[in-house]
Amino acid sequence: MPHLRLAPPAPTRPGILLPVRDLAVAWILMVLLAALAWVLTVGQSRHMGMEPGTMGLALPLFLLLWVVMMAAMMLPSVAPVAITWVRGINRRAAGPARTLRIAEFVSGYLLAWTGFGLLAYGALAATGYLVDRNPEAGRWIGAAAFLLAGLQQLGPLKRVCLRHCRNPMFQLLQYSRFRPWAKDLRVGAHHGLYCVGCCWGLMIVLIPLGFMNVAAMAGLAVVIFLEKLWRQGPWLTWAVGLAFLVLAVLAPFQDWLLPGLEMSDPAMGRMAH
Repeated sequence: MPHLRLAPPAPTRPGILLPVRDLAVAWILMVLLAALAWVLTVGQSRHMGMEPGTMGLALPLFLLLWVVMMAAMMLPSVAPVAITWVRGINRRAAGPARTLRIAEFVSGYLLAWTGFGLLAYGALAATGYLVDRNPEAGRWIGAAAFLLAGLQQLGPLKRVCLRHCRNPMFQLLQYSRFRPWAKDLRVGAHHGLYCVGCCWGLMIVLIPLGFMNVAAMAGLAVVIFLEKLWRQGPWLTWAVGLAFLVLAVLAPFQDWLLPGLEMSDPAMGRMAH
């Protein structure tokens, strides 16, 4: 009786649970979503300055813009985790169902960043109030933001959260035990909280650099991507942290480091009082 030969499984790269074609399609989807978010962010930035504070945005509009910004900056770095969860852990998802699961995961992820956006709005509102009353306060607010960001980059919370983001497989296996109800949404939110813990220090430097400073956002997005996916990412984290500490020392004396804390028309600000 002749032996039956089974067809070999679809090829995968070492350490990846996805066939190459599925991996490529999933990456393209995530990159397209991030690209769309960048287009929306750049378009909005053209109609907004880089004044201190919330720039007159109401909280709902601010959170909408914040979520778009986070999608632009974060989705490329979170793509491997989202793809691994949706297709690698549960191979039964396919076609539209797979796309839906990715969308649910991403929604949960952005929900975590929306929560941080509430804190960011409060911080920006307080900053705008202080700088409006005393423009010189912006120098020390900028120094404090860079100092806090540098300490966070070098601190233990950053190491713990970055370790999770760089090697999430153990956590993803634990997620497989979650109850089915809104499972992907909850997984995305849980991973998003780790990401917030990893990256909140990088986000607060947008206070001195400017909330709608596209160049700063692009630079931070590159740092986040390399920290999570580059082999030398942990060393980059330390280098960026040390750089922030240097900027904290320079900020009170270098106006070019504080474009987001300069009043567009100081004379108007004084007349308002």
